[in-house]
Amino acid sequence: MSDKTIGFVGLGIMGLPMAKNLLDAGYPVVGHNRSDEPVEELVDYGGTDGGSPAGVAEESDVVLLCLPDSPDVERVVLGDENETDPVIDGLSEGMTLIDHSTISPTVTETMAADLEEVGVTMLDAPISGGEQGAIDGTLSIMVGGDEDALDEHRDILEVTGATVTHCGPSGAGQTTKAANQIVVAAQMVGVSEALVFADQAGADLEAVVDAISGGAAGCWTLDNRAPNMIQGVFEPGFFAEYQYKDLRIATDAGEAFGAPMPQTELAHELYKTMLQNDMGRDDNSGVMQVLEMMAGKEVTDG
Repeated sequence: MSDKTIGFVGLGIMGLPMAKNLLDAGYPVVGHNRSDEPVEELVDYGGTDGGSPAGVAEESDVVLLCLPDSPDVERVVLGDENETDPVIDGLSEGMTLIDHSTISPTVTETMAADLEEVGVTMLDAPISGGEQGAIDGTLSIMVGGDEDALDEHRDILEVTGATVTHCGPSGAGQTTKAANQIVVAAQMVGVSEALVFADQAGADLEAVVDAISGGAAGCWTLDNRAPNMIQGVFEPGFFAEYQYKDLRIATDAGEAFGAPMPQTELAHELYKTMLQNDMGRDDNSGVMQVLEMMAGKEVTDG
């Protein structure tokens, strides 16, 4: 068993399997979540209930976060009127906080500076690979911040990630994740358009996917999502509402940095339409449903 105790705050669709993998690897894990059920599952698996974000930090050598959005991370780490036991109250000088959430690069930079003032190092380490990647321990982890701190804790990250890449200073991990989500959304929308188009033309969709997957159109979405998309199955591996949030982060950053994003702006609007039609908890591949509505026909209608 490792002598490094890991705190994990945010035991959701990604965080809980990551925490379980750390337990499997021999690390003691102390956890906290806004709802109780995931904490109970972690405890049943061999972890410990930290009681609060501050309680997790007090019992840990390094703290990991996996939370939905920038305001959630700011609240849980720094506290507000709704969070009276934030992580920062349990941190001590010399500790490291590793944030696996996908949040704004500028928020990350500000928070890292706030933590540095109390002697705590922050690494922004957003993840890609979906729920299955979290379960399998094959996530891609994009890290911004001090490279020496990354080297010190690389053993932890390599339990949950197949690739761990240092991308630059604080905020660079979040910038890289935004770039990742730009490409992911483009794939999801592109495959959706292709499938709806092929269906409208009367083609055999399974044959279409088989034919184009081996050529220049081959991509992760065709390999991992197209079979379910053809069947109209959109059980979440990554919530559409999170994809929408990530695209909002990307487009806001694009505005701040003066980067043109015409395709990403379109994807952003399509995912917004999903949320407006109560599809936010579907998989992000469910954006195909928006194109089906535009076509006036579901692919699975035959």
